[in-house]
Amino acid sequence: MPDCHLLCPHCDQVIRRRAIPRGRKLLCPVCRTVVADSPYCDLNVLTALTLTALVLYVPANLLPILEVNLLGSIRTATIAHGAWITINQGFWLVGSAIFLAAVVAPLLMLLSILMQLILVSLEVGQRPLRWLLRWHPTLDQFTMLEVYLISFFVAAFKLGDFADLHFGIGTISFLLLFLISFYVQYEYNHQLMWERYDRAFKR
Repeated sequence: MPDCHLLCPHCDQVIRRRAIPRGRKLLCPVCRTVVADSPYCDLNVLTALTLTALVLYVPANLLPILEVNLLGSIRTATIAHGAWITINQGFWLVGSAIFLAAVVAPLLMLLSILMQLILVSLEVGQRPLRWLLRWHPTLDQFTMLEVYLISFFVAAFKLGDFADLHFGIGTISFLLLFLISFYVQYEYNHQLMWERYDRAFKR
């Protein structure tokens, strides 16, 4: 398992990582600072949350999140369409970043967690599970639904001065997707998944 050592945030003492029983804490042997808490990751809850987020991902990305009525001209936009418009206007780097952070990365992150949960529960697929666990932190860094959500509210606030805005099922689905994805990332414990990997395949 990678990251087998921890660094005390108070005295910089290097501490060997070990499995922590539920309800216990890992203390620094030098200054007694709490270095790590016992991991908590209910796999059933995490599976339900992940499946719910994947279901919401479909309407959040296929249905319009915003309808703009400007002088009788009505336009609708999805997340991917907004990224595509940005690319067509010459801002290909910004558009690509939007598409990656708000469309591709969240889907891959949710699928990665779901596959990990399935493989860990069935105790199969050692190599793909190890690969998923290795790459998950990198994938998690690219998932930035909150950035797109803030940009969406800023744009809606500015457009509201001279256009009629209408929010629909796509908007609600996107907000719910953001909330549930955030909670999935909160509940997911990378260390615990590695520990379950070790118990399943290193007997």
